[in-house]
Amino acid sequence: MLYSEKVMDHFKNPRNVGEIENADGIGEVGNVKCGDIMKIYIKVDEGIITDVKFKTFGCGSAIASSSMATEMIKGKSIEDALELTNKAVVEALDGLPAHKVHCSVLAEEAVKAAVKDYYEKNGIEYDKSKFCDGDCCHCGKHQDE
Repeated sequence: MLYSEKVMDHFKNPRNVGEIENADGIGEVGNVKCGDIMKIYIKVDEGIITDVKFKTFGCGSAIASSSMATEMIKGKSIEDALELTNKAVVEALDGLPAHKVHCSVLAEEAVKAAVKDYYEKNGIEYDKSKFCDGDCCHCGKHQDE
């Protein structure tokens, strides 16, 4: 089977879909060339992510990765959310096909972009090396462009 039961479950029944009005942080990553665009919204109270929502334009793996990533950071501290890796998302989904791993990378980057936005909106110092600057699409489809 190409996709695990967890991937199919998060694709068919995604968690935390939508947007948060007046979100404390919004991260949008992706690229029309890839076809996958993820937007993650976070609500933060005293350093804890109390709510998280996402909107993803993309394939089933992108939707499942977004859904799983939001589940993994909800209720966690901002610092813990920054530690989320695409590898952890893939493991939580019981694997992704090799050509779909870029979807989990986008989920990691969307979370980090939302945290970065939160830091910037609140004037919080942060380590810039932990964040992508610019076009971070890692789909590999257009690296020579």
